[in-house]
Amino acid sequence: MTSNPRLEALKGRHESLEDRITDEDHRPRPDSEALTRLKIEKLHIKEEMERLKARPD
Repeated sequence: MTSNPRLEALKGRHESLEDRITDEDHRPRPDSEALTRLKIEKLHIKEEMERLKARPD
């Protein structure tokens, strides 16, 4: 199976966003707007990853 460089980059970005969300969520006073933006971005990346996985090579 050939790896897709775009998919691999998206996976890395997705993991990075998860870390940022966790960090923000564990602050004494989390920024709810920042959390919302990060979660939306993470969702968009997940959707793009799913599209790439579903696309035939």
